[in-house]
Amino acid sequence: MSTPPLFLLDALPAGDLFVLDGPQGRHGATVKRLRAGEAVLLADGRGGVAQAVVDAVGRDAVELMITARCTVEPPAPRVLLAQALVKGDRGELAVELATEAGVDGILPWRAARSVARWDGGPRGEKALARWRATVREAAKQARRSWLPVVEEPVTTAVLARRVRAADATLVLHEGAADGLLEIAGELPVTGEVLLVVGPEGGITDVELDELGAAGARPVRLGAEVLRASTAAAVALGALGVLTGRWAGRRSCGAATDLPR
Repeated sequence: MSTPPLFLLDALPAGDLFVLDGPQGRHGATVKRLRAGEAVLLADGRGGVAQAVVDAVGRDAVELMITARCTVEPPAPRVLLAQALVKGDRGELAVELATEAGVDGILPWRAARSVARWDGGPRGEKALARWRATVREAAKQARRSWLPVVEEPVTTAVLARRVRAADATLVLHEGAADGLLEIAGELPVTGEVLLVVGPEGGITDVELDELGAAGARPVRLGAEVLRASTAAAVALGALGVLTGRWAGRRSCGAATDLPR
């Protein structure tokens, strides 16, 4: 039995009846081909979830009957990804995979060796919008009730300040002395873990020194060298197991009912 499709809304409906229209309603009616009696999920991206059943389907709208409401607690610790800007669609692939693997927030990082620059102006705004749209679609695909926030791009200096604010910062680097498994016992169980992934050309020694001075710790995932677009997803999978982020099932069945 497949998991019901999830649709992200700015706010959950207050009443028992709701019409899903616009692009999402059209998608549900023509692409998902929803039929009366099928179950769907509605989420606000902040942990609120409504379970619903399709009552009727129009040409570009779906009428729903809300059957239950709940809140889903976020995983702990929170993982924030500082993803260096990478060229072409590899950046979008990186945030798509990271979202499916459970990342809680994303910082686009203007690293020294980033080919993509995202300078101020329409081109940078368009690139940031693509990342945000990619994350939103990936969150729906993964049935996530929490939507990762993609922040404005940061410089290394700003990233160093975020390192100081985090409970732990891990910089993925193939030359690190310690593997992620070796430091598993030192990872926090609550708070925030900042995960830093460099660009295609790697993180410079100057950047490593600046982030290290702020408290970041270089770690490696294994013997293989991963692409900048896939490293975060692999690391998130490891962190999901090593920190207990993947322990139990965060679903409406074990959540708290919301008032109607």
